[in-house]
Amino acid sequence: MQLHNKAAIVTGAASGIGRAIARAFAAEGAKVIVADIREAPIGGGTPTEDLIAQSGGEVLYQETDVAKASDVDAVVGRAVETFGRLDIMVNNVAIAPDGPLLETSEAIWDRTLAVNLKGVFLGCQSAVRQMLTQEPIGEARGRLINISSQHGMIASPGYIAYGTSKAGVAYITRQIAADYAKQGIICNAIAPGKILTGNSSEEQNAERMAIARARTPMPRLGQPEDVAGAAVFLASEQASYITGVNLMVDGGWMAA
Repeated sequence: MQLHNKAAIVTGAASGIGRAIARAFAAEGAKVIVADIREAPIGGGTPTEDLIAQSGGEVLYQETDVAKASDVDAVVGRAVETFGRLDIMVNNVAIAPDGPLLETSEAIWDRTLAVNLKGVFLGCQSAVRQMLTQEPIGEARGRLINISSQHGMIASPGYIAYGTSKAGVAYITRQIAADYAKQGIICNAIAPGKILTGNSSEEQNAERMAIARARTPMPRLGQPEDVAGAAVFLASEQASYITGVNLMVDGGWMAA
């Protein structure tokens, strides 16, 4: 129970990677708020909060649009009202509309960066504002985990808005880690490689999946639980002297 009695918010936790992180946190003893714009999983099935509750976990759902400061402040406020503090903020939610430069409209660009990058900015800002009012537990007043991507470090052909937003996530993580380390705020990112969530249209593209398999040295592609395991580690006391990193969970893609 590495996260026993810790209060956590996971954005985008209705589906995919966020769902796996929320469930893993709860299994390790955390009290979790599932923050998502929708309650039902994209691929169908039982809502995340119901699965956690059925396993005996303490969990709430709150409808949250991470691009709206009022929604983000509201979910942080609910965590404090319900659990007394906020120990862990996971900024996971993202959208990935495809399109190269000349096929990306201004509206698509603005919405992608609003969700993927502004959403991380607002989540970190609201969480840090609250965490600075708290007494430390161990060495940390609070921990931030931002979900970036390997495509914030290398090109993602045909996904210019997505890749740009994820590069920004890696940068904001380093900046917050450096600016607030002395105040007991730990901030890290996780950069997933190809993770099979079942929710991505890209998974139906045989050519792109063949490229992903060829580029990944390990003999399989990733699962949401692979990212969740890394998130549990970064949220735990075991990672108290780790801050500002962009941890790759990519099966060796970036090493090859």
